[in-house]
Amino acid sequence: MTEQELNKQIKKIGIRMMLLMGITLSFFLSLTGLLLSGHFTWKGLLINWLISFVISCIIGRIYPMHKISVFLDKKFGLKHGKLSTHLVESFLSDCAYTPIITFVMVFIAWKQAVAQGASISLGAMFGTSLLVSLVAGYVLIGIFIPIFIRITGASKLGKPEEIEKTQE
Repeated sequence: MTEQELNKQIKKIGIRMMLLMGITLSFFLSLTGLLLSGHFTWKGLLINWLISFVISCIIGRIYPMHKISVFLDKKFGLKHGKLSTHLVESFLSDCAYTPIITFVMVFIAWKQAVAQGASISLGAMFGTSLLVSLVAGYVLIGIFIPIFIRITGASKLGKPEEIEKTQE
């Protein structure tokens, strides 16, 4: 496989991963938020899911997870396939996506609550939701990334450090 073909494959896999993770995380985090709020509706779930998914896709286009993973693997001597590496990569993804998505979702819910006469602090709503979402997001990322790596065919390309060597 030429370098150009490899880069094309990596880009396709990255887009698939972004879409799969965006759909999955957005769904589960939207469901978690609505269930915790005590105001679950199917319409609310669909709206939250779509908004979260759009935000997730925007972040996914800005945040190049593959490149960051390869950089960190080199910098800290992390080895692809080890549990410790997977945990670090899951934490980085969680920190990149979850706070932004959670803030937007909480802000929308807060605006609706205030418009209906509730007097609730945005900070209090966000703080609690962020803690729950970070834990839920970390667990979900840890579970679904390996599954989606297999589904997208990323595991067939080789380890990130091996791919990086072919691109140098």
